[in-house]
Amino acid sequence: MFRIYFIAMLCLIGQSQYSQNVMTPELLWQLGRVSGMGITDDGNDVVYSVSWYDALSNSKTSQLFRIPLEGGNPIKVESSDELIRNKKMTPSGKYILSHKRVKLDQTTGRDYYKHLNKSNVYIYDDLMYRHWDAWSDGDYNHVIVSDENGNEIMDVMDGDPYHCPTMPFGGDEDYIWHPDGKHVLYVTKAKKGRAYAVSTNTDIFSFNIETRTVENLTQGMLGYDNSPAFSADGTLAWLSMRRDGYESDKNDIYIMNSDGEPINLTAHWDGTVSGYSWDEQTGRIFFTAPIDGTKQLFSVTIEKARSQSYPIKQITSGQFDVTGIVGQSKNLLVVSRTDMNHATELYTVNVESGKMKQLTHVNDGLYGNIELSNIEKRLVTTTDGKEMVTWVIYPPNFNPSKKYPTLLYCQGGPQGALSQFYSFRWNFQLMAAHGYIIVAPNRRGMPGHGVEWNEQISKDYGGQNMRDYLSAIDALAEEPYVDNERLGAVGASYGGYSVFYLAGIHEGRFKSFISHDGIFNWRSMYGTTEEMFFVNFDIGGPYWEKENVAAQKSYREFNAIDLVNRWDTPILIYQGGKDYRVPIGQGLEAFQAAQLQGIKSRLVYLPDENHWVLSAQNGLVWQKEFFRWLSETL
Repeated sequence: MFRIYFIAMLCLIGQSQYSQNVMTPELLWQLGRVSGMGITDDGNDVVYSVSWYDALSNSKTSQLFRIPLEGGNPIKVESSDELIRNKKMTPSGKYILSHKRVKLDQTTGRDYYKHLNKSNVYIYDDLMYRHWDAWSDGDYNHVIVSDENGNEIMDVMDGDPYHCPTMPFGGDEDYIWHPDGKHVLYVTKAKKGRAYAVSTNTDIFSFNIETRTVENLTQGMLGYDNSPAFSADGTLAWLSMRRDGYESDKNDIYIMNSDGEPINLTAHWDGTVSGYSWDEQTGRIFFTAPIDGTKQLFSVTIEKARSQSYPIKQITSGQFDVTGIVGQSKNLLVVSRTDMNHATELYTVNVESGKMKQLTHVNDGLYGNIELSNIEKRLVTTTDGKEMVTWVIYPPNFNPSKKYPTLLYCQGGPQGALSQFYSFRWNFQLMAAHGYIIVAPNRRGMPGHGVEWNEQISKDYGGQNMRDYLSAIDALAEEPYVDNERLGAVGASYGGYSVFYLAGIHEGRFKSFISHDGIFNWRSMYGTTEEMFFVNFDIGGPYWEKENVAAQKSYREFNAIDLVNRWDTPILIYQGGKDYRVPIGQGLEAFQAAQLQGIKSRLVYLPDENHWVLSAQNGLVWQKEFFRWLSETL
């Protein structure tokens, strides 16, 4: 049935698409997007969803499937309810958890003046008046306990002006049952207004449904605390960062001992954890983490002696990313996996040997009809003598006797891992299919190369990492197949800032720039962004603190706007209208500066998109403008 649906979908695409032998924007948006749901209660099958985007109707459809762990043909299912135990229900089946929006604050003209019910006014007395892509409307996410029939019994956070799930990206993983069925654990940032804006301090709270009392389980732990989960024997684990205000701090796995004392299992390990899952068979925890330009699966063993150095083992290795853990059946884990040539599929992993086997094959038909890129890992020597992992993506059917235009890719974050990810916007496979070589350096600031490498970028935004970028492109420029007259630099968010900054210091290296939602002016950025902890930690604080040496260095030396008089190269600027992390003024200021200086420039404004591009048709326009610009300027 799955094969029939997939073939039918491709027929709707039109046979002409398959005359293409490389990736195109249209094909990219027609890929099925796979998401693992879990393993069936009998341990035999995996349940997963596949989403497809229809560009013509600008819509998305999703379907559920099950497939045997040993592989085979997927079977379409209507619901996972009878296949996977609902973890939001107590073992007795008496209670179930969910969440809903609860109105607590007055924020609109209609709230204050009931008779003016056609007004469209927001009124605020404190910060966090908007977050990510939405203005505060006075509603908060709250955890709800209901009976087996769905009748609401209690609001776990009754009256608290806090969010669970946490905003803007939290989900139902933010609240769980204690194994005793009498306590609800939930994650929240118990702060409001200005205090909320400057802090990353989330905590894990325990709510007793009988006494309706609350206990903070991570009191005194000052950074992000999240992802609580219990082992089969009732041991609590969670993820935690040490410092308040540093959103990219080292992420460690903690457990709670029998005395209520938190124990850091990964303190001795020079890395940062992405996600984890309890081993159902032993006292281990499996986790994923970036390492050496990839993301891999690891385990940490919890020894009964409660030593200070818990054994950590890397289970998988290779030129791919293990992006998540779906579930476990005996000695097999089901994980999601990508690489720069392939979107997400599900794999099984033998947790002892690390052997992987592909389980789903949603996009095999499409990939089998196009030429793939060669992906090469290089080590580039930086200006301070370090070895930097740099991914080089070559066009399909690459011919080293030819010369190719080449793009330097600048990663966002700035502490985002540049691993073997597969993006539906910054898609290296698609760029290479258009005849470009892509150079993607793991510059300073990225995880997977030790904590020191990861942290170096904070308060040094225009420093060593900019030299790392130039080291990477200069190293590739020595190759005879790189056309040094056709070099470009592209990136989004911090990568967009990197493009703006490089435009003022590149000394003629590049012939074209593309920046998406990039930071252009640190002063106006500080005055309009929403999560203030980010700018406080990474650039040092507010611009008005004249004695703050770190901040003043950022505003004076690392402000792209102060280099704009050196701009002399064509630049394309994308800006999302609902991006409140890097607000609209950043892109508009940069475009206006380029235009008034007579520099060839283009603004692509996406009024309904946030920091990302989520709509199929908007995504296609984004891609087409990207390559139209490069064809004009490179």
